[in-house]
Amino acid sequence: MSSMIKNITNVKGIKCWGAHTGIKSMRRDMALIYSEVPASVGAVFTQNQVVAEPIKLAREYMADGKAQAIVVNAGNANACTGPDGYRGAEAMAEAMGEELGIDKELVLVASTGLIGEPFPTEEITKGIRENVSKLSSKSNAGSFAANAILTTDTFAKEGFLEFDLDGYEVNMAGIAKGSGMIHPRLGTMLAFIVTDAAIEPKLLQETVKEVADKSFNMITVDGDTSTNDVVAVLANGQAENDVMKSEDDPGYKLFRDKLEEMMVHLAKLIVSDGEGASKFITYEAVNAPDEATARALVRAVFDSTLVKAAMYGRDPNWGRIICAAGNAGVPFDYRTVDLYLGDESSQVKVLEKGIPQEYNRNYMKKLLRAADLMIILDLDNGDAKSKGWGADLSTDYVLFNSVYTT
Repeated sequence: MSSMIKNITNVKGIKCWGAHTGIKSMRRDMALIYSEVPASVGAVFTQNQVVAEPIKLAREYMADGKAQAIVVNAGNANACTGPDGYRGAEAMAEAMGEELGIDKELVLVASTGLIGEPFPTEEITKGIRENVSKLSSKSNAGSFAANAILTTDTFAKEGFLEFDLDGYEVNMAGIAKGSGMIHPRLGTMLAFIVTDAAIEPKLLQETVKEVADKSFNMITVDGDTSTNDVVAVLANGQAENDVMKSEDDPGYKLFRDKLEEMMVHLAKLIVSDGEGASKFITYEAVNAPDEATARALVRAVFDSTLVKAAMYGRDPNWGRIICAAGNAGVPFDYRTVDLYLGDESSQVKVLEKGIPQEYNRNYMKKLLRAADLMIILDLDNGDAKSKGWGADLSTDYVLFNSVYTT
């Protein structure tokens, strides 16, 4: 992953801006992203049954696989706001479209912030109209946009990649936000990725869903799936490579791999910024009979409140891990499993084929002081694997979220 010197403004044909409209008192609170030409779009959205109004609108507008602009407000989720909130989301798309001279249905709208607050449509649309003229391809504009989507985040989350795609130079960049209410199911927090690669919408949509399942859908902070989750990828074709239409096309596998690299990078940044988190934990299930089983086991373990709490307290209570795996809803025989705990450089086998192993508890507690921890389940029952990432559950998280609105 490239340094942050390059960002979304380095993708051909992309301009952006991050503005302060007053919805948030001390920070930028509106991000604008614009492609000079219509782009293919692939997106996945929250699976929460309580869906924010901009998500409803985005699902409708993105159905044809085309988009040209993104507008995001922070400070108000526009969720549980009823017809007025939906009209507010529509007004955002209309204002952006009118100022850019494009169809409103080419505008993807997203929001983040408090649920249930009346949506300040007039203030936000005014902010859009005042700031479209500031869209820029300068690097600072990319940084402004990345900062403008943040809520409880402590830092902006950005990524940039450049690579050769069948003889063409391709750029890919992304921004994301997320710190709490992180537990995506088929959707994600707010994440927006742009690339100048050329790819058909149907193939892009399939790719986005596949790769999101291996990245954003394999992280957790607190076990809550938001009302506003969306990850969207715009591909505007300005790299002028031959349009990718199928998985067999030259360059497609590399494109998919780079998109996965970008999504994993952004997803891990979100976990590292988890509210109150003191640990970044990598979970792996290896030598599983199939990937679905491995993924289910990883998610079951990193979902466990007891496992998260144990990692916060540096407690090598491996029984909690085995118990969580047994609740994954897939075949799991602990008597065939090896289990390892530790940090990135050293893992201790605490279970071998279901038999508890002796280990130095003082050494283990020292290992578990590390900020980056690893939990590895070896099923010895195949060659499939899966990996996920999560935060611990700290007292700071509880304190922060006990007074979130007050």
